[in-house]
Amino acid sequence: MQRLIDGYREFRATTWPDRRALHERLAAQGQRPRALVIACSDSRVDPAAIFNAGPGELFVVRNVANLVPPFAPDDGNHGTSAALEFAVRGLEVPDIIVMGHAMCGGVHALLHGTPNPSWHFLGSWIDLASGVRDRVLACTSADEGQQMAEHECVKQSLVNLMTFPWIRDAVRAGQLALHGTYFDIRTGLLERLGPDGAFRPA
Repeated sequence: MQRLIDGYREFRATTWPDRRALHERLAAQGQRPRALVIACSDSRVDPAAIFNAGPGELFVVRNVANLVPPFAPDDGNHGTSAALEFAVRGLEVPDIIVMGHAMCGGVHALLHGTPNPSWHFLGSWIDLASGVRDRVLACTSADEGQQMAEHECVKQSLVNLMTFPWIRDAVRAGQLALHGTYFDIRTGLLERLGPDGAFRPA
């Protein structure tokens, strides 16, 4: 914790003076982010750093394996869905970006099981992508299966986004665009999902 406090003090001393006016403006005028980014919770994947974005530019949702659940309006607790609703219906973001990444621990758990069967939440969460696991079973190598599943989780999240009626309507009206991306933490390269279903360097 002390290292984080030291980092905060350095932020106050070196970064805050230059950003104070920006933060004051954001506080007074509210936020108008350029995009909603749905990314993995992995500490090595920071959307703001990858896109070189400053405060107020991105509305970011992070969870294990960058998964979007399907539309399910019930009395359950839906953190990701609530963030989607706020960003799309409240902030009216023009773009949603799903960002998968290489060496994803959540995807590894999807393919090989959770690290500990006594854990309460991880297994049921990654089961949202059980269809992805089924699609990659034919892969012959573990590395190939891992990357394919990482790609497929991005695609599955994009499919699930379209189950939300207010996302589907906005996309069809040309008011909202959905994008798939994939970041390789080993090389720093970002790929974009094309209309043909392939990922290519951005």
